[in-house]
Amino acid sequence: MPSERVEFTGSQGDALAARLDRPLAAPRAYALFAHCFTCSKDIFAASRIARALAAYGVAVLRFDFTGLGSSQGEFANTNFSSNVEDLVRAADYLRQHERAPAILIGHSLGGAAVLAAASRVPEAVAVATIGAPADPAHVSRLLAAQKAEIESEGEAEVVLGGRTFRIRKQFLDDLAGHKLDAAIGAMNKALLVLHSPIDETVAIDDAARIFTAAKHPKSFVSLDSADHLLTRHADAEYVAEVLAGWVGRYLPAAEAEAPPAADQGEVVVSETGESRFAQAIVAGPHRLAADEPASVGGADTGPTPYGLLLAALGACTTMTLRLYAERKKLPLEKVSVRLRHEKIHARDCENCETQEGKIDRIEREIVLEGPLDGAQRQRLLEIAEKCPVHRTLHSEVLIESRLTDQL
Repeated sequence: MPSERVEFTGSQGDALAARLDRPLAAPRAYALFAHCFTCSKDIFAASRIARALAAYGVAVLRFDFTGLGSSQGEFANTNFSSNVEDLVRAADYLRQHERAPAILIGHSLGGAAVLAAASRVPEAVAVATIGAPADPAHVSRLLAAQKAEIESEGEAEVVLGGRTFRIRKQFLDDLAGHKLDAAIGAMNKALLVLHSPIDETVAIDDAARIFTAAKHPKSFVSLDSADHLLTRHADAEYVAEVLAGWVGRYLPAAEAEAPPAADQGEVVVSETGESRFAQAIVAGPHRLAADEPASVGGADTGPTPYGLLLAALGACTTMTLRLYAERKKLPLEKVSVRLRHEKIHARDCENCETQEGKIDRIEREIVLEGPLDGAQRQRLLEIAEKCPVHRTLHSEVLIESRLTDQL
């Protein structure tokens, strides 16, 4: 997933640090991600969500609010209003340099910010909140121990998430002046509310209030045992997968370039650009896909090359046995094959000519259904060894490659 650092000017004139995560192909749409209170754009949840959306064809801009992360400015001079303005400036940056965001995503107080800013991003068609408060003044509860000092002295130092921040009275006053119910009801965008029922920072009641205030289309997803910051990677992964699936309903279909045609007996394979390894396979009139799993950088949109190889051997096996059984009038009702591939040391193979390095081993389990006797079953096993693909894998194969201008 290509990712680049960018900067734009925030609401108070400071340079805000951002990261733009792009899909490999031309983006279907752009999304804007707002992080949680006192967090940064680089928390795992933000990066994982950006990666999932990029794999789905959506570019994601995530940025640090003024005075946080790598952004310039003084946090003590900020408030909820300035956060909303920073968010609008981020949308302006995308509109001017790429394309206006179609999706707004906010985590915790960032979720409240995207709800407040949604009406100011007319191109946005969908909004998603994660553990968001229905009322920005909720943050005041996190400052309860120092609230009296802030009120009397005008400011105080507070410790949040192990870090010290200076909070001024204007911050509390600004929070108290924001009510989101009307903004939520009037934003006229699809809404997805994700919240944990055991969230100890923002209660599940806030999610219910947001959901109730919104008009359809709206959806709610319970995050079960997740904590507020999605510190368990499995929870962040789940949110990323849900978001990636949900946004597709509100985006135009991906415009994939049609793969080259293949004549009968030919196979044409070409990259789709949907992910790092995604391939379109054309075999005569048929369309297939190939990819690699996410664990090695793919998007798992199709079988791996070795998976396709095993599929070819398995299909050839069942077809060969079916043809033989019909010719010999054997009571074979159904054939199934399970195959596995691995690399093993040559010295572990007693019947192999190669004695050094590693060799490929394919395990093939064949299930024969029907009233077959022992001799018939044994004969079918012998015939399985004679399927054309099996023979090809055991014979010398000549592969000739050349470059050409087009297929």
